Amino acid sequence: MKNFLKTLFTITIFLFFETRAVANDVYFVDYSKVMNESKAGKKAQDTLKKLLENSNKKFNETAKKLREEENKIISQKNVLNKEEYKKKADELRKRVFTLNKERDKSIRDIAAKRKKAGDEMLKNLNPILGKYMEENNITVVLDKKTVLMGNKKFEITSQIIELLNKNLKSLNLN
Repeated sequence: MKNFLKTLFTITIFLFFETRAVANDVYFVDYSKVMNESKAGKKAQDTLKKLLENSNKKFNETAKKLREEENKIISQKNVLNKEEYKKKADELRKRVFTLNKERDKSIRDIAAKRKKAGDEMLKNLNPILGKYMEENNITVVLDKKTVLMGNKKFEITSQIIELLNKNLKSLNLN
């Protein structure tokens, strides 16, 4: 019985220290913060934001012209014969449909560029993160989104942003 208790005590102590060692080798990174605050990420976000603003501006101007044209056609309803009015209304509908298709395509293109930027950022981040893990004897790095609760001392986001800024100046969005 005495040997059994000694063995049980030894195993318990061993497991306790083993889990403490594993827990100290798990760190986390806020990937969203890396994407938004690194130089390359900021530059990509700004470029995508400008693309979206320019696209919206262009489409809003065109939509405004189409609304003015619609009002003009409506005001001429009593002056125009039925066929002419129907022809102009159908033509306007086609142009509105085309505008909406172009707007949707533009939004999809910008979303694809955003995804590509995220993928490229991750592709460039992985070797940097791997090297950092190796140099600092880190076993696991998790995205902060997947961590329910963690001690701030295990967050390495700022160090990773620093390393990323040194190694990656911009992302290719084309």
